Amino acid sequence: MLSWNRGGFLTGGRISEWWQRLLRTRREAAMFWCGRGVRETNGKEVLIESTMEELRGNGASVLDPKSEVGGGVQDVHGEDRATEEQLVTPWTVSVASGYTLLRDPRHNKGLVFSEKERNAHYLLGLLPPVSITQELQEKKLLYNIRQYKVPLQRYMALMDLQERNERLFYKLLIDNVEELLPIIYTPTVGEACQKYGCIFRRPQGLYISSKEKGRILEVLKNWPERSIQVIVVTDGERILGLGDLGCQGMGIPVGKLSLYTALGGIRPSACLPVTIDVGTNNEKLLKDEFYIGLRQKRATGQEYSELLHEFMYAVKHNYGEKVLIQFEDFANHNAFELLAKYCTTHLVFNDDIQGTACVVLGGILAALKLVCGTLAEHTFLFLGAGEAGTGIAELIALMMSKQTKASLEVCRKKIWLVDSKGLIVSSRRGSLQHFKKPWAHEHEPIGSLLDAVKVIKPTVLIGSSGMGSTFTKEVVEAMASFNERPIILALSNPTSQSECTAEEAYTWSKGHAIFASGSPFDPVEQNGKVYVPGQANNAYIFPGFGLGLVISGTIRVHDDMLLAASEALAKQVTKEQLDKGLIYPPLENIRKISAQIAASVAAVAYELGLATHLPQPSDLVKFAESCMYSPVYRRYR
Repeated sequence: MLSWNRGGFLTGGRISEWWQRLLRTRREAAMFWCGRGVRETNGKEVLIESTMEELRGNGASVLDPKSEVGGGVQDVHGEDRATEEQLVTPWTVSVASGYTLLRDPRHNKGLVFSEKERNAHYLLGLLPPVSITQELQEKKLLYNIRQYKVPLQRYMALMDLQERNERLFYKLLIDNVEELLPIIYTPTVGEACQKYGCIFRRPQGLYISSKEKGRILEVLKNWPERSIQVIVVTDGERILGLGDLGCQGMGIPVGKLSLYTALGGIRPSACLPVTIDVGTNNEKLLKDEFYIGLRQKRATGQEYSELLHEFMYAVKHNYGEKVLIQFEDFANHNAFELLAKYCTTHLVFNDDIQGTACVVLGGILAALKLVCGTLAEHTFLFLGAGEAGTGIAELIALMMSKQTKASLEVCRKKIWLVDSKGLIVSSRRGSLQHFKKPWAHEHEPIGSLLDAVKVIKPTVLIGSSGMGSTFTKEVVEAMASFNERPIILALSNPTSQSECTAEEAYTWSKGHAIFASGSPFDPVEQNGKVYVPGQANNAYIFPGFGLGLVISGTIRVHDDMLLAASEALAKQVTKEQLDKGLIYPPLENIRKISAQIAASVAAVAYELGLATHLPQPSDLVKFAESCMYSPVYRRYR
């Protein structure tokens, strides 16, 4: 009789014989625990020191428990697991050997397998004789990826790498984040979603369609991992600025979770991408023979609500109270409702509403060091009053209220929004959607953005419209006419939808604008001076924010955590960077930035009594860094 005792040891009177039977088919040994076990002798437990030798004698590949891989402790998959709720004895793990080992993306090392490892794990003849380092392997892959001139080809090459060698994929991404982020994320991921049906190879997440209603918990149980910490879910209705892409929106959760691992250090096996497929209203996709989703009009109303409700509670039932559910690219009418409905019962976060707001507020706080004055002394004008625009506006108002002790209603009056019908004013209140009503101030109606700029005279102009080229020359020149250093943020993605380009902003303002965009732009040279545009990229916020929630065991997201994340981001911008006009730090330091943000978020969680991982670590920054997944290869023996 075999059992696990309270200390986590395998016990039993005939354990050696049991191991022999279990490992008889040694070349295809499945993954299981191994390490120092105990054997009952005359009713007493004694340590079994021979367990490893028995395993090696029976042909199993064994990860070295002493492998130096940075912070964290090993889990059952050989990954860092300091983000788990409890730290346990650092067991080792056996993996399939031979040809199967080379086909396992989590454990495959390719040509990096040493001669000793090849001998021990039945790899002789399955690889060329040369043995190289992970660094050389990385260099070769980067060279190959650069040979592709089309961004979508680079995206597909990176996805292929992720599917065959997980650790190499993340090491490549971490070490070359500034070069590869635009490929794995915006803007290239937008094109990837548009063509997802053509480039689809193997599923990288869960697809839950209307056909699975009543069986969603069963579907979740089909996912092989049990310890999930972060879920990114979309219904594909509003992918970036590209509209309804239905089931092909899966590229967004897959990309976001790649960044959760690379930039925030959440281990890959703890991440789950999900697409809720309720159909699509995109006629082009419905007629596309390669479309991979349901060929039906998008479900709405009660049918939609019931499916999402079942999903939310199935997730909570299967993965527990502390799993983070990040809503991604839901249309406005569903995004606000879902966030409001589940924020008190689940650990939920909407990156389009809250993540964008955090990164923009962080950039504005940094920009204030260049233009002087407090947040309350500035006037804000938005083009776009959807989930991003109103989310940013609300967080700015919250920060103003925190700094001035004034009411939220008073602070909102410093912020104006323009939608497709013009300036949002009180006379329009009866026809406004509920999330726009707080921004309907007393004023005469104004029909165009240019007229609004001339009348309101904002110091900060923010674009979240999803419509390209809407910050015209006249608009930028007007901003520059009454601001010495106008702050212009063109946030819409992808690049084609940006309200203006970096070159346009600097040229039309004669180099006076403080500019940042949602998608990346190259530096601009003007009159012998080089201007480096910032990128208000959500990747600055959500990986570190999620890490902070995970390491503290937080059970709910609080507004103070969002404010803390924004302040932490602003503090990472150095004086040297500000002198260059940058209001965001370089992405090459993103893991350190994420650790700082995680520590700030976790500190608020502990302060508010929302953290469950107790006691609180004495140094949250160091603790966050120690919890980050390392992509360095493990040694086998």
